[in-house]
Amino acid sequence: MPGSLLLISTSTVHGTPYLEHAFGPLEDFLGPVRRVLFIPYALQDRAGYAAKARAAFASIGCGLDSIHEASSPGDAVERAEAVFTGGGNTFRLLKALYEADLMAVLRRRVGEGMRYAGASAGSNLACPTIKTTNDMPIVEPPTFEALGLVPFQINPHYLDPDPGSTHMGETRETRIREFHEENETPVVGLREGAILRVDGGAVTLQGIAGARIFRRGKDPVEVSPVASLQTLLAS
Repeated sequence: MPGSLLLISTSTVHGTPYLEHAFGPLEDFLGPVRRVLFIPYALQDRAGYAAKARAAFASIGCGLDSIHEASSPGDAVERAEAVFTGGGNTFRLLKALYEADLMAVLRRRVGEGMRYAGASAGSNLACPTIKTTNDMPIVEPPTFEALGLVPFQINPHYLDPDPGSTHMGETRETRIREFHEENETPVVGLREGAILRVDGGAVTLQGIAGARIFRRGKDPVEVSPVASLQTLLAS
C-alpha cells in the first residue's frame, strides 16, 4: 500500500460542524503540510463546497486551494503536498476525475509520497472500486475502477440493523454479503465518526466510532478505535 492516507467515514458527525470531529487526526496526518488541494467534484456546487472546506481547514491553520479553480488541474496535483477529496456522490466524483484525466496522476503522486485524505465519497475513491458506495448512480462513469490506493473496500456511513424496525429492505450487512457473493475484496464498514489511517502497510482504526470488517466466507468482526487492522484486511 503506497503513501499515507486518512480515510474518514463522514465529513459531519451529528451535532458538530463540518469536519470538526476529524480535526485532531487531520492535523496529525498533515504534519508540516500547511496547504492542501481540495477536490470538490462530488457535489454540484463546487464553489460553495470549496468555501466550506476552506473555512474548516483554516480552523487547523491550513490553507486550501480548490482544484476546480486551477487553470491546469493536472499541474495542481503535481504541485500538491496533500489532497483532500470531499464527500457527495461517488459516481459523479469518479466520472469528473476520469473526464479531467486526473486518475493516473493522483495515483502516481500518492505513490510518490503525496498525502491523500478523503471523506465519504473521497474515501470510496481510495479503494479498488466504488462497488461498495451507498450512492445512487446519478451519472455513469466509464468504469467502477477507483484509485486502488488500498487493497480493501470501504462502506462509509455504515449502519447496523435496527432490531425494532419493520422495514423489509436490505440492510447494509446484506448488501455487503451480496458484494462478497461476486467479489473477494474485504470490506470495512465505517460507522459515523470512524477514521482509517494508512501508512505503508499499516492500517489503524481511529476516530470516535468503531467499524465492522467483512471478509468473504467469514463472520464479520467488530473493531473499536484504536485498533490495527492490517491482519484482518489481508485478502
